[in-house]
Amino acid sequence: MHEQLMTALRQDLQAANLSYTEREPLAAHTTFRIGGPAAFWCVPRDVAQLRATLACCKAHAVRYYLLGNGSNTLFADEGFDGVVVDLRELAPPVTAVTQGDKVALTAGAGMTLGHLCAEAQQRGLAGLEFACGIPGTVGGAVYMNAGAYGGELKDVLTEVTFLDETLNLRTLPVTELAMGYRTSVFEKNPSWCVVSATVSLQPGDATQILAQMQDYLQRRKDKQPLEWPSAGSTFKRPQGAFAGKLIEECGLRGFTVGGAQISEKHCGFVINKGGATCADVVALTEEVKRIVREKTGFVLEREIRVVR
Repeated sequence: MHEQLMTALRQDLQAANLSYTEREPLAAHTTFRIGGPAAFWCVPRDVAQLRATLACCKAHAVRYYLLGNGSNTLFADEGFDGVVVDLRELAPPVTAVTQGDKVALTAGAGMTLGHLCAEAQQRGLAGLEFACGIPGTVGGAVYMNAGAYGGELKDVLTEVTFLDETLNLRTLPVTELAMGYRTSVFEKNPSWCVVSATVSLQPGDATQILAQMQDYLQRRKDKQPLEWPSAGSTFKRPQGAFAGKLIEECGLRGFTVGGAQISEKHCGFVINKGGATCADVVALTEEVKRIVREKTGFVLEREIRVVR
């Protein structure tokens, strides 16, 4: 971003009383711990500030990236020459509305799934147990239709409120969100920004719900390399197979490029063993894709988002 544009954007952000930092290290804000600096880093505190921040970006034709918990994102080593908008402050208290024999919980896009799952459990509401260990935010979970242990967000989601490309606040039912395996309408419309989401849950026994959540969390701890920085499952599940099993069968357990490694604990994960770069991860995943395709015929697709 050239200096004249940076100055103009800086002045507009200041005039709108919007907080920001410059040259913010993105490695500090992703679970992979990888990525260069963002030209601008903005943290809107509410929907009005979010709209104003995005309006500034649009007014200067500056590209922006909407970031939640950074758990599925790999930023380039050179960073992001634009505005990264941290949505984690968009997390007002959960609201609950009884609808017949179910209860609708509405949560802000910046709330972590773990927090929402805890709210559901404490209220004795079942249906979100599968999501308790997914390390993303509500907004990120909507964006990629997050799922685990046989459940997906679309199974309980009823509607989503978002800012569209003209910064108008809209709400769409789940039937109009094109939610599929690790995708949604928001992936096809990256300028749309999730503000909140509503899930419909059924009353259950809080003790049993907690036990199920603890079981899922323990399974994650036992099977996944949670002790290392990573972005979770690196590849999408190919139809008719499992990515981790294919990678293991190809003899790639522990395969390393620079500081990036196929986890020895779970081959579906690429981990940062220390000092890994975006280039390391991309090179490793491309080589894994090539070897798996040659040896098995399956074509792997990265689940993690590489942002340049």
